[in-house]
Amino acid sequence: MKNIILSSIACALLFTACYQKNKQTETTNPASAKSSSELYACSMHPEITGKKGETCSKCGMELTEPVAETQENETKKTTTIVTPKSETKVVISSSVAIDEIVNSYLKLKNALIKDDSKGAANAGKKLYATFNSVNTSSINPKLKAEYIEITDDAKEQAEHIGDNAGKIDHQREHFVMLSKDINDLLKTFGTKQKLYQDYCPMADEGKGAIWISETKEIKNPYYGSNMLTCGSIKKTL
Repeated sequence: MKNIILSSIACALLFTACYQKNKQTETTNPASAKSSSELYACSMHPEITGKKGETCSKCGMELTEPVAETQENETKKTTTIVTPKSETKVVISSSVAIDEIVNSYLKLKNALIKDDSKGAANAGKKLYATFNSVNTSSINPKLKAEYIEITDDAKEQAEHIGDNAGKIDHQREHFVMLSKDINDLLKTFGTKQKLYQDYCPMADEGKGAIWISETKEIKNPYYGSNMLTCGSIKKTL
C-alpha cells in the first residue's frame, strides 16, 4: 500500500512539472517568434529595413529603429526601381519612388544654380532614367492615369535638358515646365521630405516660374550667379 501511495505522489509531481514546462513554453515561444520576425530600419534611410543587427545597404549603419506594424504593411505596397548600371532591383514603397524622383530633380536644380550645364545634363539623364525605372503597376489605379500624364511631360523636359549640355539657357527653359510637373507630382502624391516652393518673377521671359527646393535659402536656378538670390518662398510643401 505504501508503494502505491508513493507511486501516486511521484506521478502527480511529474504531471505538475510537465504542465508547468508546457505553460512556460507557450508563454515564451510567441515572444521569441515575434522578436525573430520584427523588422528594424536605418535611422538615416528609414526605407531600408531588415533584421536587428543587419546593416543599411546605403550607408552601412546598423539597423536599430523598430518598424511599426503599419509601416511593415506599407512596405508590402511596393514599386520596383532598376539601377541602370548594375541592373539590380530595389523594392521600395511608392512614396519612396516619388522621393527618388524628387532627389534627382534637386540635383538638376542645384547644377543650374551653379551654372553647371554639363552637370545639369547628367542630372537630367539620371532623372529620365529614374522615371523609366518606376513600376507603375503599384500605383493606385485612380491616380495611375494622372501619374502617367504628369511624368510623360516631365520625362520630355528631362530628356531635353540631358541632351543639351553647353546650352544652359535652353536647359533652363525646359526646367520651367519640369518644375511645374514635379510640383504637380508632389501635390498628388505628397512626400516625407520638407520642401519649399520658390518663385522667381523674372523667369520664363518675365511671366514668372516656380521651382522646388530643399532649403529655405533662395538660390535661383533660372539665373544662377547673375541673380542668385532673386525670388521668394511661396509656400512649404
